[in-house]
Amino acid sequence: MSLYRVEKDLLGQREIPQEAYYGIHTLRAKENFAVSGMPVHRDLIWALALVKKAAALANMEVGLLDPRIARAIALAAEELAEGQWCDQIVVNAFQGGAGTSTNMNVNEVIANRAIEILGGTRGDYTLVNPLDHVNLGQSTNDVYPTALRVASIKLARELSQAMATLQGALQAKEKEFAAVLKVGRTEMQDAVPITLGQEFSAYAEAVARDWWRLYKSEERLRQVNLGGTAVGTGLNASRRYIYRVIEILRELTGFGLARAENTVEATQNADVFAEVSGFVKAAAVNLAKIAGDLRLLSSGPRAGLGEIKLPEVQAGSSIMPGKVNPVIPEMVTQVAYQVMASDMAIDMAAASGQLELNAFLPLIAHNLLQSLEVMAKASRLLAEKCVRGIQADEARCRQLLEASHGVITAFVPYLGYEKATEVVLRAVETRRPVTELLVEEGLFTKDEVEAILRPQELTTPGVAGVRYLKQTRALRGDGDEK
Repeated sequence: MSLYRVEKDLLGQREIPQEAYYGIHTLRAKENFAVSGMPVHRDLIWALALVKKAAALANMEVGLLDPRIARAIALAAEELAEGQWCDQIVVNAFQGGAGTSTNMNVNEVIANRAIEILGGTRGDYTLVNPLDHVNLGQSTNDVYPTALRVASIKLARELSQAMATLQGALQAKEKEFAAVLKVGRTEMQDAVPITLGQEFSAYAEAVARDWWRLYKSEERLRQVNLGGTAVGTGLNASRRYIYRVIEILRELTGFGLARAENTVEATQNADVFAEVSGFVKAAAVNLAKIAGDLRLLSSGPRAGLGEIKLPEVQAGSSIMPGKVNPVIPEMVTQVAYQVMASDMAIDMAAASGQLELNAFLPLIAHNLLQSLEVMAKASRLLAEKCVRGIQADEARCRQLLEASHGVITAFVPYLGYEKATEVVLRAVETRRPVTELLVEEGLFTKDEVEAILRPQELTTPGVAGVRYLKQTRALRGDGDEK
């Protein structure tokens, strides 16, 4: 038996490995675009397979495709969607032709598998043809963008769920650390006191905002141009097929898909992907900020801030015994930076469409789907391997707070800014806590200082300790509550 079969196209003939499910179009693309070693994203293959299954069933229902052929195509497409034959999708993620090579790779794999299902031999396209049967009523230009939208919805849902998980983990820490008073910091310098719980509440709120944006992004992706064929006009696609194929695809995916009101516009423009990528980038920005804060707050632990302890997940050094690094936040930071860079690539690609089509959809697909996927994984890992195991070092927080001059701000309403500044300067000169000097100089009693420095007083709106001091003496200067 020959190890090869011969297939032909408009450029001539080529030998195809007999065991391959792909054909000549795929072989040429594999050779032409051997550039990165990065495959087409698995979820784009899944979405394309479902589009092909929907198209076969719709063409069968409207009488355009022999039921026997249609059922074989549908079964082959279902197998591909479930993960079989994915090793036969061999084209590179980066390719010319607006995704035509990916579409043809899928067409050929489904056709050859359908031929097998019908009892034929791979390459016998008289039984099932990749173009005349699998691609019937379709163009890469409506199939590929539709599949990209479907894959994006799937991954956006997964990222949204991951962000919700992270939000829950942060909120749990917000509650756990509600009474841990510490130094707040602005521009890397000591500022007024805050609770560790309040810091985590800010993280949780930012992630909640990201969760909501990503959840709502599905609305931007639901309108598809399937049925628009080459330029959105629907040439060579039956009207009955156009409406039925989207209904079937909606049933197969469970997503609320609808036909775009203007399929010419939906074929031309890729701004929806830039918009969704922008939501993912915003989430990446917040994750990078949170990860950076966790690294800083846990730094040391002896010679840094050391206010929190991160879970120890692996040894940190090949030369320094006992060293443990904040590897999960570091991984998350790198993911975030990659997503930000990918967003720039998506923006440039989306802006580079010309007239009736954007030729750079493969770049958009690769970066958007990868960003959605890695952000979901990073968010879950941050929640599970880091946030949930964070511990507060309350003694360290108290030590740094007592040594900080930032607490003087709470006494400004009583002393005035200039007098408070004099106290701080003496504290710096004598290397003593400002609270000791306030008592020593007779400005406040020890009980009054303690009343002003209560966590509830320091971390809620109003003048700290004003109610207590009103009961003990008249307020000085501008001490009325503000």
